[in-house]
Amino acid sequence: MFPRFITKSIHAYLDYPVALGLITMPFLFGLGGGNILAFWLSIATGIAALFLTVLTDHHLGIFRVLPYSLHLAVDGLVGIVFVIAPLVFGFTGIEFWYYMVLGLTVLVVVGLHQPDNSVVAA
Repeated sequence: MFPRFITKSIHAYLDYPVALGLITMPFLFGLGGGNILAFWLSIATGIAALFLTVLTDHHLGIFRVLPYSLHLAVDGLVGIVFVIAPLVFGFTGIEFWYYMVLGLTVLVVVGLHQPDNSVVAA
């Protein structure tokens, strides 16, 4: 079993830069040349991630109305979508690798998340 060392606090510090990266990287990498969906999927996900972070109940959340467990579930779903999207939509080249690497990275981060100590295992 792998050590789970990504805490809620570490995750919170990653959220804002990742959201902004998802919004800006399609411009920097020139995504969308092969499939315009490759451009907009990242931007839409980045905007959604920014709102999710602002609404999440962690120390960097502004309104703190969504439970952190929901945030992690959404992150996991995004990871799965990003891994599947290149295959389903036929992304190639940089677009394929952009989504594949980001999707796998998100899944690793979610998988290495340290369980919250306030939750008692049954």
